Amino acid sequence: MSYWLLDGVWNAAEVRDEHRSNAIGPQLDHAEWREINVPGHWADIEPGLTTDGPLTYRTSVHTPSVDEDRRRFLTFDGIAYHADVWLDGAYLGDTEGYFAPHTFDVTDLWRLSPDHVIAVEVHCPPAEPGSRRAITGVLQDPSGPLTPNPGGIWQSVHLVDTGPVRIDALRILCQDATVERAHLKMYARLDSDRSCAADVQTLVDGTVVAEHRISVAAGHNDMSWRIDLPRPSLWWPRDLGDQRLVDVDVIVSIDGHPSDTDHRRTGLREVAWDDWTCSINGERMFLKGANLMPVDALLGRASDEHMRQLMEDAVELGLDMLRVHGHIPPTTIYDTADELGLLLMQDFPLQGVQRRQIRQAAIRQAQQMVDLLGHHPSVISWWAHDEPVSKPSDGSVDQRQTLGLAGRARELAIRVQRAVRDQAPTWNRSVLDPLVRRAIEDVDPTRRCVPHSGVLPHLPLLDGTDAHLYIGWTDGPISLLPRESARFPRLFRFVSEFGAPAAPRSPQTMATLQERHWPDADWERFAELTGTERWQYEQSTPPHLFLDDAAWIDATEQHQIDVITAWVTHLRRIAYRPTGGFCVRALNDHTADSGWGVVDLDGNRRPAFYALRAACQPVIVTIDALPETTLPGSQLSLAVHVSSDLRNDLEDAIVDVIITNTDSTQTHRFAGTIDANATTYVGTITTVAPQAGETTISAMLDAGTFRSTAISRTTVD
Repeated sequence: MSYWLLDGVWNAAEVRDEHRSNAIGPQLDHAEWREINVPGHWADIEPGLTTDGPLTYRTSVHTPSVDEDRRRFLTFDGIAYHADVWLDGAYLGDTEGYFAPHTFDVTDLWRLSPDHVIAVEVHCPPAEPGSRRAITGVLQDPSGPLTPNPGGIWQSVHLVDTGPVRIDALRILCQDATVERAHLKMYARLDSDRSCAADVQTLVDGTVVAEHRISVAAGHNDMSWRIDLPRPSLWWPRDLGDQRLVDVDVIVSIDGHPSDTDHRRTGLREVAWDDWTCSINGERMFLKGANLMPVDALLGRASDEHMRQLMEDAVELGLDMLRVHGHIPPTTIYDTADELGLLLMQDFPLQGVQRRQIRQAAIRQAQQMVDLLGHHPSVISWWAHDEPVSKPSDGSVDQRQTLGLAGRARELAIRVQRAVRDQAPTWNRSVLDPLVRRAIEDVDPTRRCVPHSGVLPHLPLLDGTDAHLYIGWTDGPISLLPRESARFPRLFRFVSEFGAPAAPRSPQTMATLQERHWPDADWERFAELTGTERWQYEQSTPPHLFLDDAAWIDATEQHQIDVITAWVTHLRRIAYRPTGGFCVRALNDHTADSGWGVVDLDGNRRPAFYALRAACQPVIVTIDALPETTLPGSQLSLAVHVSSDLRNDLEDAIVDVIITNTDSTQTHRFAGTIDANATTYVGTITTVAPQAGETTISAMLDAGTFRSTAISRTTVD
């Protein structure tokens, strides 16, 4: 098979009506145009050529002519977001969608000459407040931190020759798998230039497991079949077993000669969901996870080394799963997850409120997502739409209106606003999301697809989906967490966003904070850069209480630690009753000025990284939180639990509880067995607050190689 990679230096110029017709033709000398690297983004051009485009790309190509009985195809692996493509001034077609490859048949044109000019006009409209018109997810989120326009040819471009029949699409899904037998569900779309008979062979690890002789017509032909594999080697998540991968090849032959081949590497495993509890190969798992943001807001800048390091960071944290939040990254992420045994929940990049005109594009791109990623065993679920509701910037739930209210009244006002917003049916939630979900489930019945994320229970079923809860940030103090989970258990079945940001230490943000006399910094510019506003910090770390910006940033980092630790330990304590798992708001920052990740844009670890790692150990001890202040002589009572992710019981475990105050020190010891993959109740500690000073209660677990400590404090007021 002949293959030519067309990456390298192309030429580019801004699109202007007066020269648009000339820009696509072969006669134009584009040597005076600006040089631009492909793959790449137009935001990478120095000095800048355009902010929001559109831009015309051109390159000259010289290759041998197409052999008789062969076909030649031009493929763009990724263009953000719309494009029109010409070859020697002849229009090939258009593209839409940034993550899926787009292929054009150039056989006839290439037979005319070995020298050709490819021209591509690329459009990527900027995101604006209100309804969105492009399916770019968090790459263009007007409510998030400031991001550059991702427009450009950001993935490779190549030419490939095939025979008369080409494999236009290949989808491989693992339908079920046990130690006795596994079944693969196969689908291929064959593109033929004639009516003929074709032989289709399927090989698994080099062994032919299926052969089909079919008749194909000119044009596209759909083909489905199943593969039965006896005694398979199963693929397991990283803590449950080995990550055995198999190579699947499909070969299409005409008259005994190979016409085209395609390859996928997959794993044999079975995914099942019981409400929000996931099982892999029959093993129930409590999913400890985080949201994986784009490694860089400009995906073409992300290196393979950086992506692999980020996945290894997730393993070091003790996470089982990452939710690929609001984007589809390069394939390195998925290949690494398969190899490391990290589970992935995959978002379709619908973010916020979308315009009605994107319906057909959303359905088409959702199915392309399954074709692109369905063979990866690490992908365990799809999510059709993230937060299909208006944001405060759109005038809906605006918490700034409640700042003057007292704590209880403010909390009630926020909930009323949200309830009103989420009860009314909307086109996005009620029409678009079910359509996208159905489109995904039609092509992939082996995984669950959640229609939308972050939707509270609403009429008529009062069910809702996963929850985005910000207790400890804008939804009230972190002390509310135990009470709220007991009062609204349905909201805590799976919490896919929680946490608090740390103010970033990027040069731009630091300059903004120091531009004026602290704390009268340029908070409008701060909000534009970070996606967070001053009023959101007032509840936890009010800027006016700190002497300078450095002290305030330190306080926001400590608050991030406190919130993540409290959330993770509490959710692990209520594992399976009702919580099936969680996702911290962000594993990583996707811009230098975002502060949500425990890893920043350059790969540096924030202090919260180590707190999250401690909270995600396989075995941890937890104690109930004491109130911040208490009255002298009041009775203090709190429960002690041990949460274990291990698949075996831990016998002879010891938990020592030490109560220290100004009057005395007390010690309690508990000994016994820690149950496997469960939370074990250890006991309840009761003491009396002293007349003055601080009371500290520490719980220390010793279970052989596993050790953990939990501390709770209160001060007499």
